[in-house]
Amino acid sequence: MQLKRLVAIAIIAISIYNCKEDNSAEEAYKKEIAEVVEKEKILEFGFDIDQYIIKRDTIKKGDSFGEILERNNIGYPKIFQIAEKARDTFDIRRLQIGKPYTLLFPKENKEDSIQQPNTFIYQPSIEEYVVINMKDSIHAYKSKKPISYIEKTATGVIENNISLTLEEKGLSQVLANKMADDIYAWTIDFRRLQPGDRFKVIYTDKYIDDTIYAGVHNVKAAYFEHNGDSLYAFQFETDSVRGIKDYFNENAKNLRRAFLKMPVKFGRLSSRYNLKRRIAYYGYKIRPHKGTDFAAAVGTPIMATANGTVIESTRRGGNGKYVKIRHNDTYTTQYLHMSRQAVKKGQFVKQGDVIGYVGMTGNTGGPHVCYRFWKNGKQVDPFKQKLPEAKPISDSLKIKFLEHIAPIKMQLDNIHFFEGSIEDDENPTITEDLTTDIQ
Repeated sequence: MQLKRLVAIAIIAISIYNCKEDNSAEEAYKKEIAEVVEKEKILEFGFDIDQYIIKRDTIKKGDSFGEILERNNIGYPKIFQIAEKARDTFDIRRLQIGKPYTLLFPKENKEDSIQQPNTFIYQPSIEEYVVINMKDSIHAYKSKKPISYIEKTATGVIENNISLTLEEKGLSQVLANKMADDIYAWTIDFRRLQPGDRFKVIYTDKYIDDTIYAGVHNVKAAYFEHNGDSLYAFQFETDSVRGIKDYFNENAKNLRRAFLKMPVKFGRLSSRYNLKRRIAYYGYKIRPHKGTDFAAAVGTPIMATANGTVIESTRRGGNGKYVKIRHNDTYTTQYLHMSRQAVKKGQFVKQGDVIGYVGMTGNTGGPHVCYRFWKNGKQVDPFKQKLPEAKPISDSLKIKFLEHIAPIKMQLDNIHFFEGSIEDDENPTITEDLTTDIQ
């Protein structure tokens, strides 16, 4: 009897212990679930949007920061105080028509109280935003949305032209522009592609907040079969200080030339270099034209035709607003009649950088850029010069380059051509994820 009693007590004790164990496991599970739910908060601009009443709108004609806040029950004394506190971070006068803004209202306000926002968020671009916190401790800061870069691959076989090939595959035309203008501009005439020419490309697409597609960010490598030639291109950084990147073939030969053919992408040659030019307006007297004119619409970006340092960015006489760049001891270029300059004296610019915009300043009968070219201090016709190739990879970098491209070339070679569909990675990898701390 005593033994049975001891056994019963033992069973009850074990049962109680097991119950405690079960409760402990349940508590741990609940805690884990709570943590998961906590992590799944919906954040926007770094705020838990479930905690706010949200009002979204865009800047309308006639809107000002003060008027927007006044419409939302904030008086001018406080508006002035907010503007003063935010001034060092953001000039509230720079609100642009059409740009979105968001107002956050606290949910804890009573229904009968006057609703006032405690946060104003302005988006000057799809990436950037400005937060003006209007609580007791007024402060402002700038930030960017999380950006990710997803690596993809694509192939195509030319039937008509590359733009049509990309369009049929649902690919961005930016890929065509990058291949035609940045990579193969000096080795392939894209106006003379042949049916059967084909290409492979490894590139990265840019996404904001993981959902907003922001276009093609970069082309890592490409391969083009044209006229029986196999043309590889690999991007490689040759100057990390200045951020200079070029495209090279598999033998480390630079695919770029030292100078672009023209300083505008969208324009036409309207007047050539001519030392014997005669103009009716001046009685057909000889008026030498030492520049090469490219007609384009006002506001068209003007590009530096080669790497160099800006030695002048000013306005003078008939030249109007202009920029002058020294490329080395031999070559200098100048770009006249700008509507405005985009660079300053002493600034280093890379080939293709925007240095200004087409205009009609100075002596000009229409919108164009007058492109002037110096060789050894003498103005010459750029179209009649045997221009040098771009700077080759140094011997010290060549080994590093060849090591760098080895796995990329293998990746390119293993991509199969598909004529009917996009050859995209089924599981694209994020090559870089840039995020910023919000608060």
